[in-house]
Amino acid sequence: MGSRGIRALRLALLQRLAVPAAPPPPPPPPPPAFAAAVARRWLSARPARAPRMDYQDAIRTLNTLQTNANYLEQVKRERGDPQAQFEAMKGFLERSGLKVEDLDQLNIIHVTGTKGKGSVCAFTERILRNFGLKTGFYSSPHLVQVRERIRINGQPISKELFSKYFWQVYNQLEETKDSEHAAMPAYFRFLTIMAFHVFLQEKVDLAVVEVGIGGSYDCTNIIRKPVVCGVSSLGIDHTSILGDTIEKIAWQKGGIFKPGVPALTVPQPDRPLEVLKEQAQRNSCPLYLCPDLDAFEKEEKPLRLGLAGDHQRSNAALALQLARVWLERQGYLDIGELRDPWPSPELSVKKPPPMAPPFRPGEPMVQGLQATEWLGRNQVLHHGPLTWYIDGAHTTSSIQACVRWFRQAALNEEKPTDGSEVRVLLFNVTGDRDTAALLKLLLPCQFDYAVFCPNITEVSTVGNADQQNFNVTLENVLTRCLQNQSYWTPLMEAKGSQDPWLSPAAEAEGVGGWMKLAPLHGSLLFMPPSARPLNSNSLVFPCISHALQWITQGRDPHFEAPASRGLHPHPVASSGAVLLQEAATIRVLVTGSLHLVGGVLKLLDQSLSQ
Repeated sequence: MGSRGIRALRLALLQRLAVPAAPPPPPPPPPPAFAAAVARRWLSARPARAPRMDYQDAIRTLNTLQTNANYLEQVKRERGDPQAQFEAMKGFLERSGLKVEDLDQLNIIHVTGTKGKGSVCAFTERILRNFGLKTGFYSSPHLVQVRERIRINGQPISKELFSKYFWQVYNQLEETKDSEHAAMPAYFRFLTIMAFHVFLQEKVDLAVVEVGIGGSYDCTNIIRKPVVCGVSSLGIDHTSILGDTIEKIAWQKGGIFKPGVPALTVPQPDRPLEVLKEQAQRNSCPLYLCPDLDAFEKEEKPLRLGLAGDHQRSNAALALQLARVWLERQGYLDIGELRDPWPSPELSVKKPPPMAPPFRPGEPMVQGLQATEWLGRNQVLHHGPLTWYIDGAHTTSSIQACVRWFRQAALNEEKPTDGSEVRVLLFNVTGDRDTAALLKLLLPCQFDYAVFCPNITEVSTVGNADQQNFNVTLENVLTRCLQNQSYWTPLMEAKGSQDPWLSPAAEAEGVGGWMKLAPLHGSLLFMPPSARPLNSNSLVFPCISHALQWITQGRDPHFEAPASRGLHPHPVASSGAVLLQEAATIRVLVTGSLHLVGGVLKLLDQSLSQ
């Protein structure tokens, strides 16, 4: 469908959102301009009242800072001058009451990478906590609540603690404004500074710090003396910020290397590994390769991991080495027997980095790997007849890993005796990622239905400040969903997929006929596929809640669906609802965006919002 067709569908979609809350007599539909304005207000209205300095007001005030997308634009403008970025971050840090030197007390493990860096951090933190250490852990993004980003001993800091440190840092920055320093730090910069305050004042023994984006220009790179650095698997992502080749991205990641600080990386493709080696040489940093997890295992007793998926094995191997180096450099004993001595660091770029010696992990490490939890990554939830497979994969290689995991996990599940199994894909993607390429990788999963929706939990964001995003409008994100759907339709048609539920009349009428159907009398919204209308089993919803309502059909005991008085008479929606109601098993893969994953988890597990 061309841009004119998408605009027409988007306009119809926005008009259908203006549904009266009570029956007759309904008011006339608002003009399109008004509906678009309402859609924008739902997502971008800023609080007008003065903050009361409690948790929710802290979150709302945090949201008034530049959001992540604005920060990325700022990084793009400043990326030619890393010193300017360092000085800006240093200035904010000092205005908040800290010096760069103060961060040396945190005994930091600094981790970057494209795929798996969060999992590496989670493994590493859990291992070190098993040694009786008080751990700090800073990560991004959050899934449900902002305070997930700052953890002590594996738990998000409490709402009271978050509020305390937020206002402490925010008020200090406000009070130090002057004609020369009138700005407030961006959202991510602010949270990074706040995390440093939390970890220092709460007196953690160490802090595991995950890089936000890249490395060289990331605001976490204000850290000057980490104990050890790690680089997880590299791939293509954030190309508008980090560069459009894996070599450019590797250069950015290697920017966290520091003089004399050991760095470890998993096996990488040859060229990006050379770039990492060049960065290590430039920074006088000893760089080592991690052996595979097999090298740490006893033949009779393989290591068990708390995170599912074969790709987690390289993350676990890197975490073991990071934990051991940290313990070794901090003077801890009885941390596992080395099988070989550490090789001398080889700084010549002509040779590959030396292999870090494997060792026999002690019981705290073994138990740490097994006990690691990291929500939204290869996570399975069994909810009655529904099984949710939840993974925030959003790059080509991570989607490939997700597909392997999903197919294996679904294969291992008990099959329904009557064979009535329905597979559903719930998908969204954001940023500059190649949607068509990602969706094509998902075809082998053989989904019966594909559902697209924005990363918005509810159309109304009242009471949901943790997941507000001031940088987008409902119109923007729904347009992207329609585009995502338009990529899926020809992929299904190429496989010879036909919609068995179409009547000849409906197929003949196409989009025009669908638009003439009875108006929507409930909160659900369905859109036909955009390339060849009503010819592929895919749907678009305005929010995650509405998407889950259709997928679950009231059969998930953990999901409390919003009240609805009617369904759209679209053939895919109505016939699909019948199949979902009668299926013995429904398998749902949620992927494409960590923000989508967070919204789904928020609705499926109410305890995460407490």
